[in-house]
Amino acid sequence: MKLLRFGEAGQERPGILDADGNIRDLSDHINDVAGDNLSDAVIAKVAAIDPTTLPIADKNVRLGPCVGQVGKFICIGLNYADHAAEAGMKLPKEPIIFAKATSAICGPNDNVEIPRGSLKTDWEVELGVVIGKHAKYVSEVDALDYVAGYCVINDLSERDFQLHRSGQWIKGKSCDTFGPIGPWLVTRDEVQDPQNLSMYLEVNGHRYQDGSTTTMHFDVAKLISHLSQFMSLQPGDVISTGTPPGVGMGQKPETYLKPGDKIELGIEGLGAQVQNVVAG
Repeated sequence: MKLLRFGEAGQERPGILDADGNIRDLSDHINDVAGDNLSDAVIAKVAAIDPTTLPIADKNVRLGPCVGQVGKFICIGLNYADHAAEAGMKLPKEPIIFAKATSAICGPNDNVEIPRGSLKTDWEVELGVVIGKHAKYVSEVDALDYVAGYCVINDLSERDFQLHRSGQWIKGKSCDTFGPIGPWLVTRDEVQDPQNLSMYLEVNGHRYQDGSTTTMHFDVAKLISHLSQFMSLQPGDVISTGTPPGVGMGQKPETYLKPGDKIELGIEGLGAQVQNVVAG
């Protein structure tokens, strides 16, 4: 299933994508794609609904982030072998964990804002993992059972804020609009192997990132298990699992986003995002 949220920011309604690509309104069945509605039981209940019996939304309606009420937005750094090589850095012995503020979350096609004072706003296509049930001290063998579904994330980053403004990476990762999520939450039963998905990102029609989750250093199961040793994971928590090579910081010369640019990115089976870049 492809679950989604649609409508004006802050007033999104739950929906599902039908076989013909129409958005169908789930509001009479669940109140949001969030929290306890991400459990296996509720997802099975929604899967039993005939989408053709549901109201159709306007095809031009705004898509919101595909999961609501996100408690934690956790990111993994240097998790692709080829991206670490691009950055000239060694692969870590354990996952590098940092966070984005949940206020960075926006819809998949919302405008991306260049923050005031920005010198180096960058892009990163990433596989997103949405947790479906409480996870604590989870084994790698069982880890994927805790996944509600997968989605596309653009982990936008201001590299000057991130690397040269002191403190943790969160400064350069948390600006408003730096976390487009969606278009859909694809339930885990439709993703046979999260470690074999092609992914891409283009700016103004030029393909900068053309990678695959096959080059992940720590796979999804390892990441969930590892995180759950340090913090409990709750329904609706989002894990952004790292990016393949081709980020702006890795170009020669370095290339960064500017107002007027257009970003397009996608992951095999999970849909695509399109964002216009504007001044913040």
